[in-house]
Parts: sequence; structure tokens; C-alpha cells
Amino acid sequence: MTNDDAPGPAREAGRGRSAAELVREPMKIVAGPSGPAFAMAPELEIDTDVAERVTVQFIRGQLRQAGFSKALLGLSGGIDSALSMFLAARAVGPENVLGVMMPYATSSPDSITDAQLVAKELGTPTELIEITPMVDAYFGVRYGKDEGGGLLVGSAPDGLTATPLRRGNYMARTRMAVLYDRSAVWGGLVVGTGNKTESLIGYTTHFGDNASAFNPIGDLYKSQVRQLALAVGVPDSLIRKAPSADLWPGQTDESEAGFSYPELDRLLFWMVDRRRSPDELVELGFARGMVDRVDRMVAGAEFKRQVPPVAKLGPRTPGVDYLYPRRRPGSRRG
Repeated sequence: MTNDDAPGPAREAGRGRSAAELVREPMKIVAGPSGPAFAMAPELEIDTDVAERVTVQFIRGQLRQAGFSKALLGLSGGIDSALSMFLAARAVGPENVLGVMMPYATSSPDSITDAQLVAKELGTPTELIEITPMVDAYFGVRYGKDEGGGLLVGSAPDGLTATPLRRGNYMARTRMAVLYDRSAVWGGLVVGTGNKTESLIGYTTHFGDNASAFNPIGDLYKSQVRQLALAVGVPDSLIRKAPSADLWPGQTDESEAGFSYPELDRLLFWMVDRRRSPDELVELGFARGMVDRVDRMVAGAEFKRQVPPVAKLGPRTPGVDYLYPRRRPGSRRG
């Protein structure tokens, strides 16, 4: 297999054409039910039938291997969690997938509305758990003063001066703590909702939104998430919606990162999937500044993508040379 071969569900886009010709090709505008929905690089197009079949079978297999029949996930109102919910519902039935909505006081009301739309479309059960009291108990009350005018300080000594990013990371970890607690009650595994773009550039919270038992969409770039979401019937309004982690009012992924997803996905595709070096990427037509910045982001986020290393002292070390399938004799539940 050469570097230009496309394994898995990726289409053989532009066969017989040079890499430079493919990179120079304009973005493709993909149509949705009500008109143009999103843009994507043509070389990132996937066979959605194959992608759906693989991810649905993956979900079934992961649950079966671990001895579970149910799943749950954080239903944020965004396209990533919506797609994971649609795939999980197809894998094990909507009655076996729980969507947990976990807003903070400053979360957009549209997030709950869109999350409820997904659950209604599928017929999945949901729970609404406010994380505001949990977060404010740590950082202190958001407005900073009690009735007498004094500061209300939470558990963190510097909580009232915490940056929005720090608060956002804490919210992501709080949500994951809630999810794993609900998983014990629901009796299911937590499904991941992070895409490949976010994972590669580190646009995730370590042990927050990047934590899960398994992730069916982790090998799909954001553009491909949109393409598959359109194919499986995710509501059009979510496909068109500006991606946002909803960490603070008005926050969007693209404005915070300084990239558009179509441009970033195209660069990552040639950098990672096609194994092009920074110099080769510049020769293909990518801007040197963007290439260098994204290359640093990918390298700097490597620790987030790895299982925590273990200092090897004995003859058989869990995670190193003591390795077994997730399902093994004695793991049956119920």
C-alpha cells in the first residue's frame, strides 16, 4: 500500500491525479434536505454505507466483548454526540441507549433543544442533570458576591479568578464523572463522542470529553462526521450548526482554534493519513504557518491519545505484556 492509497471506507477520490491537483481542488459543497449544508475537501469523502456498517458492528462488538447490552453518552446538542447516538441506537436499539444532558448555567438553551430533538427523533430515554451546583461549589458562585457584598469562595482558593478555559475543562471532567456514575445505574458502557480532528490537534479535555469505554467516531474527521450524520438522518439543523463545545457564551470551535474545519481536515488528512512531511505539505500548497502550527498541535497532544505509561518492574505488566481481549472467561455479567 502506498501513501496515496485510501484504506477503510475512504473513497478512491481523484485516482490518477497528483496530490497537488487534489489539494488545489475547491471545497465541495454538500447538499442537505434544505439546501447547501457544509463544505468538505473532496478527497475526504467516505462511503457512508461502509462507515455506518463498520461503526454499528463496532458498537455491538465492544458491548458484547465487555458483557454489556446497553450504552449511554453525553448528549450535548452537537453533531458529534448526535451521530454517536444515532449509531448506538441502530446497534442495540434506542431503548438501550441513554442520552444524558448536562447543562451549565451559561450553556446555550439551543443545546438542550437540539439534544431533545435527537432523542425524540430516535425514541431514546434521556436524563437532564444540571452541573451548575457542582461546578460552582468548586470555583465559587459565578457572580462572586453574597447578599452582604462579600466574596463567596468555593473549594478552589483561586476559583473566582479562574479563566474560562480552566472552567471549561473542569466542566468537561464533571460531565464525565456524572456519565460514569449514571453508567452504574443504567448498567451500560459510556460511548465516546470525539472526532478524529479534535483528537489529533488536542482539542479535548484529558479525562474529560475524551474519556469513554469505546469511541465509534474517533476515526472520522469533522467533515466526515457531517457526511455520515447526513446519511444516517441526523436532523438538518444540527448538521448546519456551528460546532461548539458550549464552554462559555458565544464560544465556537472554529473561532477558538482559528481554523475552519474543512481547511484543517484537509491538512490533517494529508499530514496523517497520507504521511506527508511539513516540507511536502508546503510544496502541495498549504501555508507554512498553518502547517507548522498544526504539526506542533498534533505533536503536543500525543500524551492525550496514549494510555498512561506504566513503569515496568515485574515479569508481566498490565497494559504492556499482560494483554487480553476485553471479554475473557470470568467476565460475564448478570
